[in-house]
Parts: sequence; structure tokens; C-alpha cells
Amino acid sequence: MTENRIYYSYSEYLKKKYGEKVYKLPVNLPVSCPNRKEGAGCTFCAEEGTGFEAADAGMSVREQLAASRIKVEKRYHAGKFIAYFQNYTNTFLPLPQLMSYLREAAAVEDVVELCLSTRPDCIRRDYLEAMAALKEETGLEISLELGLQTVNYHTLRAVNRGHGLAEFLDAVLSAAPFGFPVCVHMILNLPGDTMEDARESARILSALPVSMVKLHSLYIPKKSVLYQEYRNGRISVCEKEEYLERLAEFIALLRPDIAVERLFARIPERDSAFCNWGCSWWKLMEEWKTLMEQKKYAQGIHYHYLNGAALDRWGL
Repeated sequence: MTENRIYYSYSEYLKKKYGEKVYKLPVNLPVSCPNRKEGAGCTFCAEEGTGFEAADAGMSVREQLAASRIKVEKRYHAGKFIAYFQNYTNTFLPLPQLMSYLREAAAVEDVVELCLSTRPDCIRRDYLEAMAALKEETGLEISLELGLQTVNYHTLRAVNRGHGLAEFLDAVLSAAPFGFPVCVHMILNLPGDTMEDARESARILSALPVSMVKLHSLYIPKKSVLYQEYRNGRISVCEKEEYLERLAEFIALLRPDIAVERLFARIPERDSAFCNWGCSWWKLMEEWKTLMEQKKYAQGIHYHYLNGAALDRWGL
């Protein structure tokens, strides 16, 4: 951890890896989710999934990347890009079809990485082998984003996640031999979770071959099952101050080399019934940084619980 840095940011991770700033270009495939096929899906998920910035899935991968690139280049003067297959469950496709999409993205100029967002229960060895072969063939990095949200299996069941902790552990450990960087999506304030769930989440991720974490403060889309529960008073969301405390403890316990891609949710206001306690993400960020300074916290400051910690405590 460099001096005065309170966490290892994803932008720093990418710059270290590629030698310059790299930006994600969202891609929206014509794909759904097994959890929706089998039922109503996760209670916090809207009908359109999570790809609010994604283009029409009817456009080709190349067309979507070109359209997004124009916007990003204009704003950030970027030169290198990650093709980010963002919405729903991108490995919930027949393998030949998925590989066709990945090959199309890999052929686009200045794309240096392919990133697939998916579910832990949609990771299988034949898919990993095919992606590893593409990585070797093209020289492009391929990374995976796995939605876990919480390590509390009671909460996973309550939000109808459709999988438990075991499936997540299996997915991470299955991907590790292939060298794919893994990013894990977490929500630290799901209804029913506590501070201890936030702490245990950091500990479990730190014990696994995880490269990145993307944190989302809970937002409630209007077109979700959770919205009905929220509107009827069946669930409540923790106060902003509690979330900031959970976030501080999570980061303090997190392994120092895990890059942090996001700390708060971002969603168009028109689409949500609740998001970030009515605060802008930059205001939340300033409040959180102040809290970290007050606690004298930085990422990994409490990372001393693995590798036989009790032996060290007793000087053995």
C-alpha cells in the first residue's frame, strides 16, 4: 500500500497492468439468466437486468463496441479498452455461440481484455477451457466477474439468489488454474445482513484467488420484487452511517492486493425507489474517506487472520 492510499483502486490496477488508462466498453448479449428461467430471479434485479448503460442486444458486438468507444474517447481520450459483457449471465449460452461473440470482440482494434459477468453456477470446465484457448490464441486477457452479493447463505436464500456459497467457492477454485482474474460483486447492506456478514465477506474473499471486488450499496429498482417488499414495509435498509461503517471494516480486512472497482451503486434515479440514501456517490465517498481517516484505516490494515494466525499470536 503506497503512502496515504486508503484502498487499491481498479484504475490503478489497470494502469499497472497495461501501462496506461484502460476503459470498459459495455456489451449486451441476447442472453437471460437461469434464475429467471426457473422463477422470478433475484429479488433485487429489475427486468432489464443490470446493464443500464448497455446498448441494444440486437446490435452486433462490433457495433456496440464502436458506439461505446465514440462516447468514451470523446470524454476520456482513451486508447485501450475492455470489452465488458455486462448484462445478465453471459455464460448462460451454448458454448459455440458464446465463443463466437468473444471472438468478434477479440478482433476489435485496441481491445486488450474480454470481461464476462456471470453467475457462480454458470461456470463449467469446458467453458473455461475454451476461453483459455482463445486467450492463448489472441494474447488477450480474459477476466470473470462473479455475482455473489453476500456470504450469508440465509440472505442468499431470502433474496432468491438461486445458489449458495458452495457454488461460488467452486467457481473461483475452478477458474484459478486457468489464470483468469476474478472480480466478485458484493452488496454489504442486503436486508438481513449485519456488520459481521460484511467482515466475513472480506475474510472469505481474501482467502481465495480473487483479484478484484466490486461493491454495490443496495439500490431498489422499481421493476423488482424487492421494490414491492420495500414499499409494503416488509424490509428495511440500514442507515447510511451503518453502511459506511461496514464498508470501512470490509476494506480494512481485505487483502491488500485485491483491487476495488467500486464502493457505491450507481443507477439512474428514474429507475430506482431507493439508492444511496438520496446522496450523490461523490458525497458518500467523501464521508467514507473521512471515516477511514478518523479510524486510521487503510486496505488490509486488519489483514492478519490467515496463514496460521494463532501460531503467530502465541509465538510458535
